[in-house]
Amino acid sequence: MTIARVPITSISPDPANARKHPKRNVDAIVASLRRFGQQRPIVVDAKNVVRAGNGTLQAAKQLGWTEIDIVRSDLPPSELTAFAIADNRTAELAAWDDDVLANLLVEPGIGDVGFDDGDMADMFPSTVDSDSSTRDLTKNNKLPLVKITVAVDNVASIESAIRKTGNRNRGQALTQICEAYCNASGQLDLAI
Repeated sequence: MTIARVPITSISPDPANARKHPKRNVDAIVASLRRFGQQRPIVVDAKNVVRAGNGTLQAAKQLGWTEIDIVRSDLPPSELTAFAIADNRTAELAAWDDDVLANLLVEPGIGDVGFDDGDMADMFPSTVDSDSSTRDLTKNNKLPLVKITVAVDNVASIESAIRKTGNRNRGQALTQICEAYCNASGQLDLAI
């Protein structure tokens, strides 16, 4: 496989592309290209029609790029069509490990990687009852994220407590643990 850099005007989007790229998707690709550059080539056929990477082509044009990296496939047309469908479908079938993702998203330096406030609210839903006088953390799409640093000596105890909640969302599990502690003792001694 040989990667080539070609004028962006020399390739064209696949008119039979079954995968649509709504504005939110293209905006995320634009942000990714702006931040990371093009990290993988677009796949084109012998006629310079994009078979994988139509969204990337659209985003690169939106950014005003004049060149783009491609790889030319030698698959026959019917196999290229099948590849294009499979390429999109296999990505669609992947699943996130919510715990791992949540931990990664709060790491310093990660920044914007395509998850908006609504996505974050879905991953870290408020545990406040709707009839509570406490402000709902997801209101106005603002959800504060807190990273907790734990001494290595305490990790096993905390992990054990999280597992005992049965909750796969680590943030919710920690909230359950804190609420259970406060409810059982009636107060939490925060004296330093």
